[in-house]
Amino acid sequence: MTFYLPGFRSFPKLWTSIPSLELGPATSPVFSFLTITRNQHRWFSVKTTPPPHRKAMNLLLAKARTLKKGHDSDRQGSSDHYFAAGAAKKRSHLTSNPQQREHAPSHERSTIELPTKPLNSEEWDKLKGDFNGKASFEDWVISQMVRSSSSVDAAKSLLAWVAAKNNGIVGYNLLVKYLYLCVSHKQTSEVIDVYEIMKAKYKCLETAANTILIRGLIHSDRWREALLLLEDIKKVMVPSKRNYNDCIQGALLHQDVDVAWSLYQELVGHNLIPLLETLKAFFDFGKDINDDDYSDKLLDILLYLRNNQLYPGESFAHSIKTWFESIPGRQWKGQFTTVQRSGHCSSCGRALESIHLSPEEYEFLKGKIMRDVIDGGDQYKKTTPQELKRFENFVNSCPPFDIVIDGLNVAKMFPKSRESQMLLNVVSQLARQNLQLLVLGRKHMLTPSSRWRKDEMERVRKLAHCFFADNISEDDPFLLYATLNSGNHCKFITKDLMRDHKACLSDVRAQHLFFKWQQGHQVAIRIDFQRSKLTFQHTLSYDTVVQTTGDSWHIPYDEDLVQRSSYEVPTKWLCLQRKTQAPAGS
Repeated sequence: MTFYLPGFRSFPKLWTSIPSLELGPATSPVFSFLTITRNQHRWFSVKTTPPPHRKAMNLLLAKARTLKKGHDSDRQGSSDHYFAAGAAKKRSHLTSNPQQREHAPSHERSTIELPTKPLNSEEWDKLKGDFNGKASFEDWVISQMVRSSSSVDAAKSLLAWVAAKNNGIVGYNLLVKYLYLCVSHKQTSEVIDVYEIMKAKYKCLETAANTILIRGLIHSDRWREALLLLEDIKKVMVPSKRNYNDCIQGALLHQDVDVAWSLYQELVGHNLIPLLETLKAFFDFGKDINDDDYSDKLLDILLYLRNNQLYPGESFAHSIKTWFESIPGRQWKGQFTTVQRSGHCSSCGRALESIHLSPEEYEFLKGKIMRDVIDGGDQYKKTTPQELKRFENFVNSCPPFDIVIDGLNVAKMFPKSRESQMLLNVVSQLARQNLQLLVLGRKHMLTPSSRWRKDEMERVRKLAHCFFADNISEDDPFLLYATLNSGNHCKFITKDLMRDHKACLSDVRAQHLFFKWQQGHQVAIRIDFQRSKLTFQHTLSYDTVVQTTGDSWHIPYDEDLVQRSSYEVPTKWLCLQRKTQAPAGS
């Protein structure tokens, strides 16, 4: 017998015998499915379609980077510093094996082809007969349909076939995945049909199903029922920022600004960081509103980005620019630009905020690092108190340092070079500038070998102050202590990003100040092997955060084609200037 389902209400038997779930949210199969689906861009990759041509994509990205590099060099931009967005990706690309990149394993192809149109019962029977996978055929097919965003009608025919084989019973997992597919295609009427059936079957739904239904209902005239589902989630847990985002989007879509702002305040009240698309929605809605109170709230969002070191994406930056330029009578003008090495905006010429800490901030951070990282709570520290005391006495007996060098780390930066030779090259070049240098190392570096020549290490010791710790000791506490103890002018050289030590700091302010201090003080090394030239990358002179002077805003943002690691900062900026009117009669 063949079943077609033009609408769920026309086939009520399909839903009459769905067994109730006995598993809790944490152990339910559908919960596992939905936990992954919250990151849509990662989970819903289409495995049944061929991937983009790798060489063509690499060529496009290379061209974009070349154009970017040329533009930045013309403007004397500062996108070549160690913490610039995309720098880690470039370093990884340069050091990875080209053969590994060319012969990366491809996804295993399925043994059957997903249907692109509804199938009848006989066709589904044949497709199942051709399937040789280990998973349940029905579950595998619906999962692949969700991944590849298949036709809703094709998925509906699968459910009809399953119901016909099981006396009208369709499993909960299949139902919820079908619901997600309907939501992804914005098939609102189908979403409401399934919602009505689930309400009739269950007194309450699990959080995962509520999450999908919230997203599906916000586009309908029944969007306020999404708020009721949000309340159901609150009974068992704090809703996710995705839940809040969907409800806020629904409120703005249906012009209920008060509900949207109330949900936003609730969201941040839970110490959740809003999705950037949530904040973007407020700006998109705001360009049609001439209201000072609403404008003040949008400016508060920009300050929220600043205080939490958040960076809008390219589309969000365009929304901010559009909103500013739409404010009646204010005459704002926006320009996408870069910042010069000097810290001046390439568009308006204003100087951005300095990266260097104020005396109060410096003393606060120094005290925090001494207590949380060096003296106490660093679980990664292997240094003994006796050795740390010996080092403190050594530092106090020396003049303040200009640069502290992680000797072992620097020596091993370029594996093809002899360690002692590499270290000597770095120290020699810095010593020519009459700088007070400190080289931190370990005692095994003083044992002559093919990698550590005695004559080269003796020359290092003549050019710089040196401290060699026990071989089991951790270098970083020594480096941090010596750098901070020497004063705000002192810089340091290491490839270590010190994320473990940043995590040891006990409060958010200290972590933000640590990263700011790190950007302005950590020097990176470049080597041009063809010309045998060693250079030092400049450190940032300006702070990469949202900033304002009242009649100007400078907002760093992420480019769409640039992959930025969490410890990197954007290199592109939105410059907003308010035009000042000339005095009357001039």
